[in-house]
Amino acid sequence: MSDFILPDIGEGIVECELVKWLVSEGDLIEEDQPVAEVMTDKALVEIPAPYAGRVTRLYWKEGDIAKVHAPLFELVDESAEGSDDEAKAPETQPEKTEPSTKAADSPEPEKVAVSTERLDGQKIPASPAVRRLVRENDLALEDIQGSGKDGRVLKADVLTHLEQGGSSSTPASESRPQRTAAQSQEVRVEPIKGMQAVMAKRMVASASTIPHFNFSEDIDVTDLLALRQQLKPEAEARGSRLTLMPFVMKAIALAVREYPILNSQINEDVTEIHYQPSCNVGMAVDSKIGLLVPNVKNVDQLTLLEIADEVTRLTEAAREGRVSQADLKGGTITISNIGALGGTYASPIINAPEVAIVALGRTQKLPRFDANGQVVERSIMTISWAGDHRIIDGGTIARFNNLWKSYLESPQSMLLHMG
Repeated sequence: MSDFILPDIGEGIVECELVKWLVSEGDLIEEDQPVAEVMTDKALVEIPAPYAGRVTRLYWKEGDIAKVHAPLFELVDESAEGSDDEAKAPETQPEKTEPSTKAADSPEPEKVAVSTERLDGQKIPASPAVRRLVRENDLALEDIQGSGKDGRVLKADVLTHLEQGGSSSTPASESRPQRTAAQSQEVRVEPIKGMQAVMAKRMVASASTIPHFNFSEDIDVTDLLALRQQLKPEAEARGSRLTLMPFVMKAIALAVREYPILNSQINEDVTEIHYQPSCNVGMAVDSKIGLLVPNVKNVDQLTLLEIADEVTRLTEAAREGRVSQADLKGGTITISNIGALGGTYASPIINAPEVAIVALGRTQKLPRFDANGQVVERSIMTISWAGDHRIIDGGTIARFNNLWKSYLESPQSMLLHMG
């Protein structure tokens, strides 16, 4: 029997949120079988079992913040016990009934919670010590307003209830409607953690330290949509899902060749510009754990189908919160497809240390004048650039955008520059 110690799961990461247990106490598991899902400030990570055995104890509840280098779960290697099971039974039995040294040393003695139910069937979390205090004072746990996480009833809540003259003598049928009405007007507080906390810190740092220059434009993607529709059957026959994103990425990579400063980074002292050797285009994905920005590596060297395959892979992984650290690192320029949710223009915030980001608005069918002065229906996509004004001026981003726009409005022209 041994504790599985939560290992280092990323540079600089000292804690993570226990999102979900994939096993229960008493389960027999195989080597490398996923045991838990934990969320760091970068991604959702599965923790595998180091060897086959039986899970005898889970040290954290779902939603708890687990510490790196602390016990995560207890695992018995039953194959190693063999015929000594009976001899070892007396040694392992006390751990089920007596507090262990690890439990005594734990800074969070309320890890094992006991609950009752509200009228709506939801659990009321409370520690054994709090439940005992409630029983000693002849109170009902459901009559006490919990101030802890998820409505957890703390010792202070019980004492406050007693100071206010609270007791269980008031009929539940009289007190419950009043408590429900009061609860509906209370402020619900949730901690900012995981990817949401990381995004908050990065956006504050970016907005406060980088002077943003914004530039918006309309792009006629009528011909691009027609080309995509023409190539779509061939791409699907090869197992690829061809959206507009691969074309947008490829056009950026081609335009960057002429304006490499948009694919650069600035050092911390703002004394050097580092021109990146490859164009790694990030794409903001609205995942279940927050905003993730994986990037397609070497877009300048990939074909449209290869880019399409990477976009599909990264999008699916990001939406499940399972993007690898390698896919999140190394981005050089970012696309935010806000139009997928219905937006038109936006003011995107640069994903530092990058120096440029573009937000794609939704595509609309709008009237436009053709070469003969006739009103025709065209597909127009709105876009919004944000550039780091420390090294990118308005003229540079306008000229870069004009080149990028020309590739999207005449997609066949990209063929002349690919290779």
